[in-house]
Amino acid sequence: MRALGIALMVGVLAAVIIALPNVGASPPPPTNSGPAPAVFTMTNAVAGNQVIQYQRSADGALTWVADYPTGGAGTGANLGDQGSLALTSNNHWLLVVDAGSNQVTVFRVGDYGGSTWLAQTDVAASGGVLPVSIAISGNTVYVLNDGNTTVPGNIAGFHLSQSGRLSPIAGSTQPLSTSSATAAAQISFNPAGTLLVVTEKATNLIDVYAVSPSGSSRPVGPDPSQGSTPFGFAFTPHGQLVVSEAGSDSLSSYDVGADGYWNVVSSSVPDFQVAPCWVVITPSGGYAYTSDGHSGNISSYTVGWGGQLTLLLSSAAVTGAGPTDMALTANGHLLYVNDVGANEIEGFVVHSDGTLTLVDTTGGLPATAEGLAAT
Repeated sequence: MRALGIALMVGVLAAVIIALPNVGASPPPPTNSGPAPAVFTMTNAVAGNQVIQYQRSADGALTWVADYPTGGAGTGANLGDQGSLALTSNNHWLLVVDAGSNQVTVFRVGDYGGSTWLAQTDVAASGGVLPVSIAISGNTVYVLNDGNTTVPGNIAGFHLSQSGRLSPIAGSTQPLSTSSATAAAQISFNPAGTLLVVTEKATNLIDVYAVSPSGSSRPVGPDPSQGSTPFGFAFTPHGQLVVSEAGSDSLSSYDVGADGYWNVVSSSVPDFQVAPCWVVITPSGGYAYTSDGHSGNISSYTVGWGGQLTLLLSSAAVTGAGPTDMALTANGHLLYVNDVGANEIEGFVVHSDGTLTLVDTTGGLPATAEGLAAT
């Protein structure tokens, strides 16, 4: 698929150069008219991180478009995270962690004649060591830095300007639950943008931070996870939190209050698979999916009133080896999963009853590929 995409893009690039003279080797900066349907992942390569872009057809099939250098470096190893690539809610900006160089890269996302292009606008220090996950609410960006043996992990906040530049927010850098290793996995805002949540795999804790209108933050306090090894998570549209528990092979849900304190709704509902790690929830809030990294499948849950979880299908789809990151399209009709063990991305149609149907398999990914985002 990727080789075919290269051949197809020769004609596309030629047309762009003819229509837009003096653009040189790179396309002009995209407008913010809104991108065409696309899927993004990254190489996470030590020699230089790159974003890999695929164009998405109406039936879900992917065609490789381009690789974009980030200007930073990857680690060449799995980050054990969710959210290493993040799109703004309007899909105008794509932010990517450069975990090997402790940086974050910003790309403007735009559309030219039905093709999406990226234009780099900034490469900024992540505010810590080993950035693994990005959270965005409006023009406020937070980065989760996992740390290393000498530098503890933290979160750090930034303002994203209209020109795509990141500037640090005073009072936004906060520690994780301990200065020891936490194996932090993900950071994300609640739907209101007033709270941040961080999962720590090694401590079995979930951190919560309150975020002020200026973007500064303060710890509300870590809380114990219902199951072991809290990993990926997602919020429902109503603000309930659904967290995977890789060590317990289960998912739990929580009703999170405006003050950051929560009540358990569903405690460790098993999926009867191995190592559910990544979580996405449909835009309607009705279904949650988790990819089971060690059993090669996706499990599905219904999300009921107040965030109540019920296992729908233990194996809603069989995937290639090592399914990790997942991404739903903005309309929730397509679900993509990065099968790192098979070096491929698979696409599934999401039906109204929550079932999944495989529609595309795109190979040729590097073994170090990380993260997934879709417009």
